[in-house]
Formats: sequence, C-alpha cells, structure tokens
Amino acid sequence: MTSTPLHLGMIGGGQGAFIGAVHRTAASLDGHWTLTAGALSSTPEKSLASGRDLNLSPDRNHSTWRDMLAAESKRPTADRLHAIAIVTPNATHHEIALACINAGFNVICDKPMVVTSSQAAELAAAATKHNTLFAVTYNYTGYPLIKQAAAMVRANEVGPIRKVFVEYHQGWLATHLESTGQKQAAWRQNPALAGGAGAIGDIGTHCENLLSTVTGLEIDSLSADLASLVPGRALDDDATVLIKLRGPHAAPNARALITITQIAVGEQNNLTLRIHGERGSLSWQQEHPNSLIWHKDDGSTHILSRAGSGLSDSAARASRLPTGHPEGFLEAFANVYASIAAAIRAKNSGHPPTGIALEYPTLADGARGTRFIERTLASSRASSAWLKF
Repeated sequence: MTSTPLHLGMIGGGQGAFIGAVHRTAASLDGHWTLTAGALSSTPEKSLASGRDLNLSPDRNHSTWRDMLAAESKRPTADRLHAIAIVTPNATHHEIALACINAGFNVICDKPMVVTSSQAAELAAAATKHNTLFAVTYNYTGYPLIKQAAAMVRANEVGPIRKVFVEYHQGWLATHLESTGQKQAAWRQNPALAGGAGAIGDIGTHCENLLSTVTGLEIDSLSADLASLVPGRALDDDATVLIKLRGPHAAPNARALITITQIAVGEQNNLTLRIHGERGSLSWQQEHPNSLIWHKDDGSTHILSRAGSGLSDSAARASRLPTGHPEGFLEAFANVYASIAAAIRAKNSGHPPTGIALEYPTLADGARGTRFIERTLASSRASSAWLKF
C-alpha cells in the first residue's frame, strides 16, 4: 500500500458490539484506512467512552451521529472523512445514510441496507444527486474463491446453470437468547430495530447476494416459508425459499433453493454455495473457505486452492498468503474495504474505476437485497404464494 490511508468515520459499533470491531479490523488490515472519527453508540456517554477506548482524538470523538455530521462537515477538504461506515441496527440505516449523503460523505453501510424498497429508492436518488459512492458490506463476496466461482460461471466453465443451493445454518438462537439481555440477540429479534425481519434479514440477505453475485442471474419469482421455531420469538428464525431464475447463464427452468436457520443446534456459521450447470458443478463452504470443488461432466473432480495456480485475476489478487496458510472471514471483509478504497481513490482522481475498484457491493446490490426480504416476507404471509420479484 503506497497511498496515504483514507479517513474513515464510523457510526455505531462501540462497546459491546460485534460487527463494529470487524469493520475496523478489516478496514485497517491493508493500510488503506484509518479510523479518524466516530459516534459509536446511541447513548452519548457510551459513545464517548467507546471513542476513548479506540484513542480517537477528542475533537473527533462525538456523542451523537448528528453532532458528528455537523462537526465533520465543517472540516477542510484535506481533513474530511473519505467515507462513513454505518454499523447500527437495520431500522436506523435509512435515516443515517440519507443524512450522510446529504452532508457530502461517501457511505459504507452494513447489510441489510434499509427496510423498504422506497427507502432504497430515496437513497439511490440522493446518491446520484450528490455523486456519492455507496457501498454495502456483503463481506462474503470478498472471499477469493467466491470471486473465482463467479469468474468460472461467466467463462461458461459449468455450462448453463440448472440449480443453485445456498444454505446458511446457525444454532446460536436455538434458545430464547434475546430474553437474557444478550445484546446481539436482543436487537435482532426486536422488530423496531431489526426492521420486521429476523433471520431472513440477518443471514438470508447474504444468501441472496451470493446467489446473484456469483451466478449473475436474476430472481424471476419466489415462494417463501418463514417461521419462528422458538416459542415466543417475535421474528423469524428459520426460512426456506424456492426461486425461479432467469438470465444469460440460466438453463431452461433454472431453479434455486435457499435454506436458512438460526436454531440448528450444533451449527456454527455454515454458509454453503453449490452451483449445478449442464457441464459441471461448483461447491464452496464458508467454514472451509480456502477450497473450491469443481466437478466436471467427464467424471473428474478438481480442488482449486486459494492462492493456487490457474485462478482468475480477481481471485488471485484477493489472496495475501501462499497456499497452506489459511485466510478467512477478516481477510474477505478486508478485500471489500480494499475495493471501496480503490473506488474512492479513482473517484477523487477523476479516473474511471478498473479492476479491484469495481468489485465492492453497491447500492444497487443493497436495494436488491431489500427487495428480496420484502418479497419473502410477503410470500410467507400469503401461505407461500409464488410472487414475481
């Protein structure tokens, strides 16, 4: 890394938060970013204490996000934030993101981006008006072998796609954990904070994003069954979604199946993607992310390794270490932040983005994810009716 680190602001992610620390670690991993300012909690006292813990300068450690935008907007160009990361509960994203855009800041928003498609459309209009770079941290797209799978699909290595399986199985909510006051469970199962969607918004949106990003296909229609399997739970903790696909790489009548759950005892973070085409199949598992299994229709099986030979340019540059040295979640997240940094540098220099600067998930990806959540909720409420996407 040869450029001066970009200035990152953060809203949310203070003491007791999980994802804020992940964002900060990922952003700093390659030296592209430095955390410069923050309003790290909805409670002013906790926000300031969190900033002190992270050694933020007192004049850039803010008690509220509104105070942060007001103060940071007044700084000279050379000292301004290059982007603000929003890592607050889902239902707060729209108001904060819109305010950031209108204040002239690029935005990095955690998923799901917003709660409704009308909110997504409002952000899109504002981002266009202000020439805002808006990224959504679908971090699993940063894995080298996810990039490789996408490249292979587009190179027609598996032929037209017939069936895609995306599974995301967890067990951490197998009990009524939210009633104990556990912070991560409490807000995710609070409709006012989670935006009316439970597991489908928390992990289901990752499944849709992997399906769409890797295959390049579009959802034509879907039928969803969402359930709350733990008694007394406010929001869904389990879902099955049947999908009809369309697009340039789709075989006739192409289908996908997404299954998600957060109540499967023994499961940890078991995200898997399997793509079956007319001439081959690809299989990848997030808990073992350094291998991509490629079955060919001649009966042979090939195991592609992260940082191994024969990978696409995108997959190759996403690896830092030689094969045999595991890379995982934080490195994949860091690849997303590296892509955003490259895109911002291209924007600031007036040059069109190329290569890695084109690889971050965009506002359009976030809007599509929001639409997916809306349609699955609507289908489930209508007794799993098939709905056009």
